[in-house]
Amino acid sequence: MTGLATRRIGNTSLEVTELGLGCAAMAGNHQPNSDENIVGAIDEALQHHVRYVDTAPFYGFGRSEHFVGNALRYRDDHVLSTKAGRLLAPGLPTDSSAGEWPGSFPFHQVYNYSYDGVMRSYEDSLQRMGLDRIDILLLHDIGVMQHGEEANRAYFADAMSGGYKALDELRSNGDIKAIGLGVNEREICLEAMNHGDWDAFLLAGRYTLLEQDPLDDLFPACAAAGTSIILGGPFNSGILAGGDTWNYARAPEPVMDKVRKIRDVCESHGVPLPAAALQFPLGSSQVSTVIPGPRTRRDMQQILQWFNMPIPASLWSDLQGAGLIRAQAPLPS
Repeated sequence: MTGLATRRIGNTSLEVTELGLGCAAMAGNHQPNSDENIVGAIDEALQHHVRYVDTAPFYGFGRSEHFVGNALRYRDDHVLSTKAGRLLAPGLPTDSSAGEWPGSFPFHQVYNYSYDGVMRSYEDSLQRMGLDRIDILLLHDIGVMQHGEEANRAYFADAMSGGYKALDELRSNGDIKAIGLGVNEREICLEAMNHGDWDAFLLAGRYTLLEQDPLDDLFPACAAAGTSIILGGPFNSGILAGGDTWNYARAPEPVMDKVRKIRDVCESHGVPLPAAALQFPLGSSQVSTVIPGPRTRRDMQQILQWFNMPIPASLWSDLQGAGLIRAQAPLPS
C-alpha cells in the first residue's frame, strides 16, 4: 500500500488507506454517467494506491458492484466492503427510486434485513462482482431517515436479530473479516451498539466541517467498543465541494451562510474548501478512512490533489477560533 498511510478497522487485522473510494456517485446517482467514466474513476484511484473500495448492490442496482468486480478481479492488494439489506429483483423500479439511478441495470430493490436475506445478499454480491471474497459487510440504510419511524421499527428488529446473526456467523467462519452498518444517521449506530459487536460504522455526512455532533456520543462509545468510523460523504452531499445540496436536498440558508464563512477562512489561507473538508475528519483517530465519491477519472485526480494538499495548522485554529468547528474537535496534524 505504498503512497498512502493506513489505519486499522476496529480490532481486526484489516488496514485501509486513509483515502478510500466510494462507488455510489459513479453508478449514476441522480445524474447519468458513462461506463467509461466509471472505469476511469476506479482505475485512477487504484493507480494512486487507494486500496479501500466501498460499493453496494443499491448503487445503480448492481451497476457499481459490476464495475468494482471487474477492476478488483485477480488483485489481492485491496480491502473491499459492500452492503446487505436490499436484494435485487429483475425489472426496472416503478417507485420513486426509478429516477434515482439513470443508466442503472434492469433490477429493483427489495428490502430484506433477515438472516436469509443477508446471506443471500452476500452470495449475490460475490457472484455479481465475480470475486471470491468480501472483507467488510455492512447492513445498509437502516434508520428513520430512510424508512420512516414505523417501518424502521420492523426493519431494525429484523436487522438486529436475523441480519446480525448472519453477519456474525460469516465473520466467525472467516468468510468476512469485519461487520458493521452503512448509514446516514448516528442515532441508529448508537442503538445498534446495544445489540451486537461491530467492527465499523460507515457514517455518511455526519462528521464534517459542517457537523461534529458524533463527538458528543457516538465517537466516545465507538472508542470504548473498538469500533471504527468509515467516513462517507465528506462534502456533505456536495455543499463543501462547490455545490448547493446538503443531506441530499437543497441547502437551507443558515447552512449556506456557515459554508460561506468556512470558505472565507480557507481562502484566507490559500486552501480550497474541498481540501479542508476532505482532510478534516482524519484529525480524529476514530476515523479510519474518508471515502469521497468521484464520478470520473478527472474527479478522482482532483480528489487526490485536495487530499495531498498541505494545510497549515493555523487554518484549523482559525476555524475553531471563529466558532465554525467545535472547540473539542481533534485537528489534523
